[in-house]
Amino acid sequence: MTVKLSKISLPLKLTFLIFSMVLNCMGIVILQLSEANITYEKLGFLESFKDLPIAFISLFAVNFIGKTGTKKALISALVIVGICSCFLPFIEDFWFYKVWFAIIGTCFAVGKICVFGIIRNNISDEKSLAKMMNSVEASFMVGIFVVNTGFGWLISSRYSEYWKFGFLSISVLCAVTIFLFSKLNISETPKTDRKSLVSELSVFAKPATIVFLFVIFFIVFVEQGFNSWLPSFYKNHLNVNSFFALQATSFLALFSYAGRTLTANIIQRFALSRYYILCLFLIIAVLMIILGIQYFDSVNSSIILFLFPVIGLFLAPLYPVINSKMIAQIDKEKINLFTSLIVIFSSLGSSVSSIIMAVLFEKRLLNYYPMYILMAVCVLFTVSLIYFRLTAKKL
Repeated sequence: MTVKLSKISLPLKLTFLIFSMVLNCMGIVILQLSEANITYEKLGFLESFKDLPIAFISLFAVNFIGKTGTKKALISALVIVGICSCFLPFIEDFWFYKVWFAIIGTCFAVGKICVFGIIRNNISDEKSLAKMMNSVEASFMVGIFVVNTGFGWLISSRYSEYWKFGFLSISVLCAVTIFLFSKLNISETPKTDRKSLVSELSVFAKPATIVFLFVIFFIVFVEQGFNSWLPSFYKNHLNVNSFFALQATSFLALFSYAGRTLTANIIQRFALSRYYILCLFLIIAVLMIILGIQYFDSVNSSIILFLFPVIGLFLAPLYPVINSKMIAQIDKEKINLFTSLIVIFSSLGSSVSSIIMAVLFEKRLLNYYPMYILMAVCVLFTVSLIYFRLTAKKL
């Protein structure tokens, strides 16, 4: 089992790296297109073109993956992402961004279900699963750092008008990852007799499972408030240039990567629920410090620039830790369907968060940005406590 995991680890990490880059380039697109006189209202709904296809396609993706196999489905998704990234630099119209993000969202739904399925089919232990998921999900944060740093450099250089050609590098990464997967023999999800979708989903109609999905919703809700909109907050509210706004967000990704990597190495020493709650407490503490600085010092204090990225250290482990705790309890035959539910609620959390953020930016309510994040974290904290209480009762 260990040998197999060591072989599939790199292509799985590269897969999450690629999807991270194409999904989290939203902050760059918002930043660039807002300068092209496209309103924040339109840009806020652009996120929905990425997230809603993820939600709608996920359940159907399970059947597609079941018929083609995990490996072929994952390779197909990577091929489409690679081709679309090649086209993007050569099309100027805003409508194409909507189509592009819709295709990317669909491919991500397929890719994430495949990745989670591969991990679950090779690991059964809860803490080992948490370690593997944190390790793979850490590469997602690397993607955020790479895309913000790379495009930030390109945007601030004399070649800024060619910023979209940076997407060609994603096509190259897709080709490398496809080659690595083509050389691997991957354990597929055990085949079972197919039932109606309603009867299959009814298995998950338990209080703990339902609350878990709301926890996932609010984790991504909070994450999205940082990942896509923090550059615009830095630029419009803290009055920094585009390059520094993107680089400051890159530091958020670095801290997030450190948080997931650290968690992967130490998680087996702690109870998952206590580790998770500790991270939430620390997020609230940092946000309270930021609000204190705004109130007692200045709403434009530059110290805030350096405090926001620190939140990534504690926010990033939440998603893989809570996922691994729940996924370890799911039968291997049902993991693809359950992962599709995770993907659906994640995409809904992302889409709703972005729409609300668009309203804040459109109404020029940026002074309330930290308060908005804090309120979302408090709701997440409450829902998480309910989930852990339910799992303790084994409902």
